[in-house]
Amino acid sequence: MVRSPLFAAILLAFTVGCASQRLSGADLDRVHRPAFISRIEDGAGPKSLVFREDGAYSGKLKKLEDKEADRRLTVKLQQAVTRFELSERLRVTTLSRLPEEAPWTDVLDPARVATALESFLVEEVPANAPDYDLMAPLGADTIVEFVIQDFGMRSEDGRAGAYLKGYGRMFRVDGRAELWRRPFDMDAVDQGEPHLDPFKVGKEPELYRLAMTALLDKVADMFVKDLTPQNRKGAAPTGDTAVDTVPSAVTPAAAPLPTPPERQLPPGELPDPDA
Repeated sequence: MVRSPLFAAILLAFTVGCASQRLSGADLDRVHRPAFISRIEDGAGPKSLVFREDGAYSGKLKKLEDKEADRRLTVKLQQAVTRFELSERLRVTTLSRLPEEAPWTDVLDPARVATALESFLVEEVPANAPDYDLMAPLGADTIVEFVIQDFGMRSEDGRAGAYLKGYGRMFRVDGRAELWRRPFDMDAVDQGEPHLDPFKVGKEPELYRLAMTALLDKVADMFVKDLTPQNRKGAAPTGDTAVDTVPSAVTPAAAPLPTPPERQLPPGELPDPDA
């Protein structure tokens, strides 16, 4: 089959974007002042792909259209955890689990990073890629960036769960040469995690928050392993790193009785979960 040059270019870009690159100890030894950035791409989520992609819930939904049910669940997911909290959880958890040695003890103060990127105390993290050159005047020589590209809930054969996709990478501020890249695709359904009942999430959005937190922590552990290569000289901690924290589950009658009218769902709500 003959493919156009445009198709080949798109395929190459996709392949490069998804490829992993291992961090070498020698490259890490040359890092002196990293800056951590975590962000969520525009349109990444949260998304509910539960009811439109899995017909197992049609009986429960009754007259409620699957598209509308997904819309209502999406609102609940938005209430459970903000985009800012998700991105910060990934950054802070990863950084807190890295070893007490250089360059991780010399990380650029996150408040200075946020201020320079005009995202300090902002609820929604920037959707577009930031101006990385703003980190150079602050003394950063390297960027460690975490990007969430897609997240929410999905379902398959009546089993629902949270999912999270994106990548992490490390690159030099001067020249943008990449030292490390790791894509991630965390899917609770594929991983065989317990069913996350979407109707229960509709009543208790905190259940989704807990499920997403578990996925974020798994990604953080994966990043920490990647960012601590064994073949390096290492260095003693300097103690420069600022303290960092995350911002804030009848008896039948003789004659048939008329069917009672179905209880109408309150506006914006999903059906009650099964007892």
